[in-house]
Amino acid sequence: MTTTVALMDYADVIARFDPVLGLEVHVELSTNTKMFCGCPTVFGGEPNTQVCPTCLGLPGSLPVVNEIAVESAIRIGLALNCEIAEWCRFARKNYFYPDMPKNFQTSQYDEPIAFDGWLDVTLDDGEVVRVQVERAHMEEDTGKSLHVGGATGRIHGADYSLLDYNRAGVPLIEIVTKPITGTGERAPEVARAYVATLRDLLKALDVSDVRMDQGSLRCDANVSLMEKDAPEFGTRTETKNVNSLRSVERAVRYEMTRQAALLADGGSILQETRHFEEASGTTRGGRRKETSEDYRYFPEPDLVPIAPSRDWVERLRTTLPEMPAARRKRIQEEWSLTDLELRDLVNAGAVDLVAATVDAGASAAEARSWWVSYLSQQANNRSVELGELPITAGQVARVIALVADGSLTNKLAREVVDGVLAGEGEPDEVVDRRGLKVVSDDSALYAAVDEALAAQPDVAEKIRDGKVAAAGAIVGAVMKATKGQADAKRVRELILERCGG
Repeated sequence: MTTTVALMDYADVIARFDPVLGLEVHVELSTNTKMFCGCPTVFGGEPNTQVCPTCLGLPGSLPVVNEIAVESAIRIGLALNCEIAEWCRFARKNYFYPDMPKNFQTSQYDEPIAFDGWLDVTLDDGEVVRVQVERAHMEEDTGKSLHVGGATGRIHGADYSLLDYNRAGVPLIEIVTKPITGTGERAPEVARAYVATLRDLLKALDVSDVRMDQGSLRCDANVSLMEKDAPEFGTRTETKNVNSLRSVERAVRYEMTRQAALLADGGSILQETRHFEEASGTTRGGRRKETSEDYRYFPEPDLVPIAPSRDWVERLRTTLPEMPAARRKRIQEEWSLTDLELRDLVNAGAVDLVAATVDAGASAAEARSWWVSYLSQQANNRSVELGELPITAGQVARVIALVADGSLTNKLAREVVDGVLAGEGEPDEVVDRRGLKVVSDDSALYAAVDEALAAQPDVAEKIRDGKVAAAGAIVGAVMKATKGQADAKRVRELILERCGG
């Protein structure tokens, strides 16, 4: 049975309410082993093959902290302009879920490793919003439940459920913002831009593969509304595990319109978790949201506190790469890009791909043209991110080189790229297999030109009479005869030569 949910027009929402956001981003670290044991963290392994007594919480097993995970947490904190704690510790967060084999999660509660930071976020029109970061703390991931049967893949209506504990114990960093206020109608856009900016930063740090489609970066979006000039925030909902940038924006916008309609009708907002439905762009209720008291936090007795020395922290600071914002500014100057051109690159997710293509020998202008235009179109057609296309920056650079040396026309180059995307091999292999190389032998071109002139004597006569624009028809005929593999400029030269031009 489908229940119709009342929604308020978005413009009316903004006229009456001020949105307040809180974003919690969970980041799976790309360490080789789990947070507290030596089990591997490879994605996609056979279910329940990457487990041991420690990550399953079996009696007698004891955890040991992953040093690389702690280093990653500190580097993330530094990149987010956070204070790094001189002393912190883990706690047990107690709650029951089937995918939590220990029946508690080892996390950090009131003593996180990093706190009081900020991240500047640039919106599509260039406006910069500073998002304050409350904390970045260490914890472990849960397992995964697979609900079999039913129409939704959820537990309701399923015939049975399967549990895979491979992910249980994978190192996580949870990054929590302070309340984000004052964004008005741009709140959904700010949410998307924040997660995108954070994803770029984490990728630059090389601490996670930040694959939202695989769950290695997930966003919980907290949304509440307050009447204009109200002294207190409204009751919030938390939309859990949103797994794409577009979905973050859609989830926030939907919750604003849903909550506003409820409040305007005299109703109240239930503090709860909600789930985002990708197909419909809506959220649906989950469970009542617990408070910290419900989790019965207490210090983890099996782990000693962590006290990062200032020397260690400063050594880690020296390992930070050029931050994405600074890198974009440098690239803009080096490539002579306008603000709009740079935003197009950023919005397409193409900055790193273009830079890698330039490093492989292509010009910045050609690399940018390929990634932002033709390859972006192919990504859209396949409904994938640009970087997920099965073509490398080196392969794109090789195609550009083949055009530059006259081996390919732009039209043929697109066919070569299509071949690479189809899995037909390297660009040169596609050229050979498909027979795409430009016809540069003048004797073959002369023969094609003579044939085209003979087939269109009236056009040939116009060219001989000085009407050189008519040569376009002959060029077109030659290009058709050579399947687009002739150099059009050279063909034109030969036509004029034959006609005494």
